[in-house]
Amino acid sequence: MALAEQQTVDVEIDKSVLDVTPAAVSIIKNLLEQREIPDHALRVFVTGGGCSGLQYGMAFQEAPDAGDTVVACDDVRLLIDPTSMMYLKGATIDYVDSLIGGGFRIDNPNAVSSCGCGHSFKGSDEGAADQSQGCGTCGSY
Repeated sequence: MALAEQQTVDVEIDKSVLDVTPAAVSIIKNLLEQREIPDHALRVFVTGGGCSGLQYGMAFQEAPDAGDTVVACDDVRLLIDPTSMMYLKGATIDYVDSLIGGGFRIDNPNAVSSCGCGHSFKGSDEGAADQSQGCGTCGSY
């Protein structure tokens, strides 16, 4: 989809709803280059599942959908649908590299509890009690 066509989609462009660290921006840029899709954006979303009730997801997408919020950071764009925005507003996306593996990490002020692996969380609207059972990824119980 051409840039002119993207602008006709009803989206909100906002830099303040989500922070993206320089490390995360760098990794996103590298992934876009490696996959030869420099005009794509990274969709960040929340869906049901995981050991804590909600889980994060990411995928590359060519253009925003109607109603998306577009977060522009340096030369990358992130797309967030309205439902996911309720859970992600104010969060920080970082990339952490460690000896046992690296990956994106989301520091989310809207999560009342998280799984040990950081890929699953419980939102404030789900109650404050942590009843998570752990998951196969992090081994938390």
